[in-house]
Amino acid sequence: MSRKLTRKDKTLKALFLIIISIGILMISVSAIYIWFWHQDNKKIAKIETSISKINPTKEVEDSEQTEVVNPPVSQESDYWYYIKQNLLQANFQELLQKNSDTVGWIQVLGTNINYPVVQTTNNEFYLNHDYQKNYNKAGWVYMDYRNNPENFNQNTIIYAHSRYDTTMFGSLKQVLTKKWLNNKDNYLIRFSTPNENTLWQVFSVYTIAKESYYITPTISLQEYMTFLTTLKERSIYNFNAELNITDKIITLSTCKDTNGNRVVLHAKLIKKETRV
Repeated sequence: MSRKLTRKDKTLKALFLIIISIGILMISVSAIYIWFWHQDNKKIAKIETSISKINPTKEVEDSEQTEVVNPPVSQESDYWYYIKQNLLQANFQELLQKNSDTVGWIQVLGTNINYPVVQTTNNEFYLNHDYQKNYNKAGWVYMDYRNNPENFNQNTIIYAHSRYDTTMFGSLKQVLTKKWLNNKDNYLIRFSTPNENTLWQVFSVYTIAKESYYITPTISLQEYMTFLTTLKERSIYNFNAELNITDKIITLSTCKDTNGNRVVLHAKLIKKETRV
């Protein structure tokens, strides 16, 4: 003879069914999210393969058009070590055919960052569109819309998502590790534009809560040295780089975590070459 369910039994049974239903829903949502994330990654991989087929970049040695920028007085500065490194030149004739928004190519030594850089009229579009301008949550590497890619501002700012598979700026967090910091040859950024090939010396890396201060493109001369000094003092490592009021810098910024914290890298322009 079966026992009649009490009100408590019925409540527990209903609660159990609700928990099971929520669990199934969460698993389903997670599976859908992982599927879309995987599809985004596959699309990015195809784009990267497509770009690589045009031989997008090559190293170039100094020429008559090469000039050093703001050489320090001290011969002990690491500037003189980095100034000897080759520049990088991108094939913009092919890249612009793929995306007319292309304004440069960036390479960060010691990371996976080696991408064409785009720019449009806002900072939102390339958060969820790829290099082919298709919707993709992986986004792309893009320059702040306020920057002038032909004549660098005091602070040229470049963003990208921190992807778990280390694409885009997913490997930027490596600049905070001992392995990266212990290799002096890593402290360089190569940035090529249709007008110039440029070389930048890293002077600061750190994490910080979301703010607008370090992503200011243009600063008054009265405040600029304070700005540079603040960025340098934030660094978790001393890069032995000298700064002055006429320096131009490049800033890389990406998310560190879901709390809105950022991973930030700053480098100063030390060499450039006009393209002919």
